[in-house]
Amino acid sequence: MQEDKIRDAILKVALGFTVEEVTEEYDAKEGELHLIKRKETKKDVPPDLKAVKLLLDGDVDYSALTDEQLEEEKQRLIRQLRDGEK
Repeated sequence: MQEDKIRDAILKVALGFTVEEVTEEYDAKEGELHLIKRKETKKDVPPDLKAVKLLLDGDVDYSALTDEQLEEEKQRLIRQLRDGEK
């Protein structure tokens, strides 16, 4: 179960993701805090090639695969990446 969480996290980083960030400023008036400014931003975190390499460097010896097997592995990885986006 823990291994699945780690793999999912690596997949997220490999694909890139968006982070929402909220910044709030408060002012203290009459002993109470009042919100004076709120800013919401979205930041795109680009795909990380090191994470992609981690996903691809599994127990599979790619140099020993035939062209057909490589194509099957490519399609499998593409499906896995698409499933991770959902």
